[in-house]
Amino acid sequence: MRRIVTLLIASIVCVIHVAPKMVDAQAANAPVVVGSTTEIAGVVRSGTPIERILTGFNGLDDPIGLTDGSLLFSEPNTRRIHRLNTATNEVSVLIAESNESHGVTEDSKGRLISAQAWDGSTRIGVIYPPAAVVVLADNFEGSPFSRPNDLIVTRNGGVYFTEPGLTVPQAAELTKRLGKPLGPRLPAAVYYIPPGRPAIRIEDRMIRPNGIQLSRDEKMLFVSDSNGAEIIAWDIQSDGLVRNRRPFGAVTGRSTRDNGLGGVKSFADGMTIDDDGRLYVATGGGVEVLGAEGRHLGTIPVRCPPADCQNLAFSGPDKATLYVGGAGSLYRIAMVARGFRGRAK
Repeated sequence: MRRIVTLLIASIVCVIHVAPKMVDAQAANAPVVVGSTTEIAGVVRSGTPIERILTGFNGLDDPIGLTDGSLLFSEPNTRRIHRLNTATNEVSVLIAESNESHGVTEDSKGRLISAQAWDGSTRIGVIYPPAAVVVLADNFEGSPFSRPNDLIVTRNGGVYFTEPGLTVPQAAELTKRLGKPLGPRLPAAVYYIPPGRPAIRIEDRMIRPNGIQLSRDEKMLFVSDSNGAEIIAWDIQSDGLVRNRRPFGAVTGRSTRDNGLGGVKSFADGMTIDDDGRLYVATGGGVEVLGAEGRHLGTIPVRCPPADCQNLAFSGPDKATLYVGGAGSLYRIAMVARGFRGRAK
């Protein structure tokens, strides 16, 4: 009898400990309406719910919509990349060790390429499938990259990526982790990696270059500056290098946070495009939409408390849903516009 009572008590204890985890997992997959949209003609209808569909991740960055309708996103602080079933909101781990990948993109061969920011092994490289893993670039003129952040790949395999460097809080945290002062580092910049060749620096005038995107025809490159109000554009030459640097459009959102770098605190981050060439930018004000000529069309008021939203992507059937990630949560909005179907990102 004593043995039976002991087993019964142990079983009850197990249920008490396991049940909350099961409830949490279910709650994370239950959509919660956290706001609604205002009308942006041709983009989104007024009153469309803004839903939080996942939460509780240790960072959540750079969702991308794959051609099979699923969505990938990175969880940098645990060095994982996840796959989301957009029909059921079920999440599975695709890559268990991502080397602190932030931005992720997919090339024409179906390989995943990521911006990997783990200090001591910072790089741009193919990270999936396992048999194809390779480093594309890990230094500029012999100096290791500081903190690669976002990237986009062209049809011919060239890769553009941003290197924003460290914010003041990030530098303090890394100094504490390493237990010593940080040595000299590469400045904030934007790079291009031609297929099979070393990285080339193509921009070094922004305070914190962050999000990066290509036009549908891959004739223009766009980069956002988290500490600036302008999206910068260039024309892309036949060799992949850029010319004609110019402001493309301005964002109006501002962050209440401070990364210690000065400038204009737009906290402009990741970007995506739709089938009509409009540019969507995650900023301190939400998701700002710029027309194909750079005119500001409006803002989708999605927030990612307690920080700012970081990145976004169209995914799901017909790429008719906009997913926005940041601060450990993922949000979705049903759209009138459709994401560009010519590439995953």
